[in-house]
This record gives sequence, C-alpha cells and structure tokens, in this order.
Amino acid sequence: MKPQDFANTTPRFVVEEYFAGKTKAWGIFEDRFGTLRRDFIVDITGTWDGKTLTLDEDFTYSDGEKDRRIWSIVKQDEHSYTGTAADVVGTATGLAYGKALNWRYDLNLKVGDGTWRVAFDDWMFLADKDTLINRARVSKFGVEIGQVTLFFRKEPTAVQRSDLLTPQSGQGIVAAQ
Repeated sequence: MKPQDFANTTPRFVVEEYFAGKTKAWGIFEDRFGTLRRDFIVDITGTWDGKTLTLDEDFTYSDGEKDRRIWSIVKQDEHSYTGTAADVVGTATGLAYGKALNWRYDLNLKVGDGTWRVAFDDWMFLADKDTLINRARVSKFGVEIGQVTLFFRKEPTAVQRSDLLTPQSGQGIVAAQ
C-alpha cells in the first residue's frame, strides 16, 4: 500500500485541522501472536500555529501507568509532514493523501526496566470528520513484534455562553431533556 493509492478518497485527512483542539483515543497493543498486552486511553491537545502542529498526548494505561509524549509536527508541503518527540529517534516522516496518512518513525520504547528501539509503520484513515482509525505495525530488527490499533474521536468544541443566546430575545436556549 502507498499513501498515493488514497489520493481520490474522502473525507480528506488534513492532519493539522483534525488534531487542532481536543481529541481522545482508545488503543490496544497486541503482540505478534495476537495476544492483547496493553490497553490505554490518550487525551490529546493539539495547537497549530500555521507551520507547526504541537500534540500534547497524555496516556493512561489500564494498569494505572501514565505516560506523556509531545510531538512537534511540521507541514513540509501539501502531502508531507515531519515530526519529532523526546522518545522518537531522529525524525518521523509522513505522507497524507485523501483520507490516509502513512507515518513512519523509530521510537525508544520502555519495556520493563529497559528500552527497545522499535520501528513504527502507522496507517491512519479518516472515517468521518470526527473519527480516525489508526493501525500501526511495530518491528524490531525488521521483525514484527506487534500491532497497535487506535480509534480517535474529536471532542466537541466548547460552546461559548454568547452562542447560547437567541438573537431575537437575548434569552438562553434550553436544550431538550
């Protein structure tokens, strides 16, 4: 599969637009035998300054462990992105076409008391304007050690108090119960 295979698909996944604001993700890691090893939730805050997307990711694992990763992602051109984070080795590269993004990087992954350098081959697909599906193959020395599956959901934008006033009456709108 190549990112260009998705050039004519919709909805179009524009990374900096999708991740601006608050996003929540639910994920699992399965080892190469298909055994569920970890599950987690990620709360993500994204800010876009016109050139760089900063993603502040807070991970909470089902065993209570917490982790944090802060990505700095730069849009290179219409289809290309590069990114860095503290535990990413070198620079991540991504290509986005249509509804798909292929994101590749090496990561220093905490495993027990040690660290493994692993390679991620992420494929992200925008299902609708609020839902993103991510499947990543994780390998070490070219051998797949597992897969990560994530589902992302945009959190609704906070409604401003002034948005709740009707223009005719100035009275607040009451939501149906």
